[in-house]
Amino acid sequence: MLPALTGLSPDALATWLRESGEPSFRSAQILHWIWQRKAASIAAMSNLPVALRASLSECFRLHSLEHTHTQGAADTTRKFLFRLHDGRYVESVLIPANPALYGETSDRRTLCVSSQVGCAYGCRFCASGLAGFTRNLDAAEIVDQVLAAERLTGERVDNLVFMGMGEPLANPEPLLAAIALITGPQTLRLGARHLTISTAGLVPQIRRLAEHPQQLRLAISLHGATDEVRDKIMPINRKWPLAELLDALDYWNTLKQHRLTLEYILIAGLNDAMAQATLLARHARRLHAKVNLIPYNTVAGLEWQRPPDAHCRKFLHTLERAGATATLRVEKGHDIDAACGQLRLKQETAEGIRG
Repeated sequence: MLPALTGLSPDALATWLRESGEPSFRSAQILHWIWQRKAASIAAMSNLPVALRASLSECFRLHSLEHTHTQGAADTTRKFLFRLHDGRYVESVLIPANPALYGETSDRRTLCVSSQVGCAYGCRFCASGLAGFTRNLDAAEIVDQVLAAERLTGERVDNLVFMGMGEPLANPEPLLAAIALITGPQTLRLGARHLTISTAGLVPQIRRLAEHPQQLRLAISLHGATDEVRDKIMPINRKWPLAELLDALDYWNTLKQHRLTLEYILIAGLNDAMAQATLLARHARRLHAKVNLIPYNTVAGLEWQRPPDAHCRKFLHTLERAGATATLRVEKGHDIDAACGQLRLKQETAEGIRG
């Protein structure tokens, strides 16, 4: 399989052009076609010589994935399904502005991006890991989700969240290579402060990422305020329990400027007791973190249920009274199976693809 042009750094592209006997200014032209013009093919790069386009086509694919399906929702949330070269699928979710979080005049668009096919961490509430882990995505497969979303919608993606399928910190090198392309001045030009990496709590990787020079944002998939609760739904907690995770987040705060986010999916009868809210507020105060409450998105084949709306609001108010900064997500995408991995799982099941 030919490598994808979208995975090449500007330096790597310049080296290839130089070794091919092409003038250096061709690099800027090609990068402009890929990252600003969102070219659909190498043939569409009309200001390149025919011979160069032919040479590029012999050595590279332009993109690393194929869009196969868009599933839209009444609230304009859209889920995109992409087919990879090996027949596997990944998905991305484009979420419009949430007035509860950003203000009614905001028009920002957030894309949730996948970093793996499946997931090895087995969080009990999540569709991503139901079929197990298949493989990591490479840098091109990560960034192509962003380019495809912008090309399909004609809209600029303002924020990226690496919290689609997979555990981003379990795929660190391609993730950081993708981030370099997304933030680069010659490529997508999205500021690092608009990128959030979400993790289930890989403690050594959190510490290493804290030392990365860019001011990236970090979100922790917490989902339980005690080890007892977290152990029930997040197997990773047995390897790195809350005390170790909180210590790593303290270290993160010594090196990063942006406020941490604690993601907390509310699951009826499991982690939605008010005692959990009180302890969660204590963790948030310690870390100077904000809490993002997310009512559970029902997943076929899993037993969990979402709490009633009134109970979710009570949990939010308990957090706030305990001194935590918190938001309750206004639901977007529940009618399109927007929980991570659901659309991919349905497609691969229909095609008889197994892990």
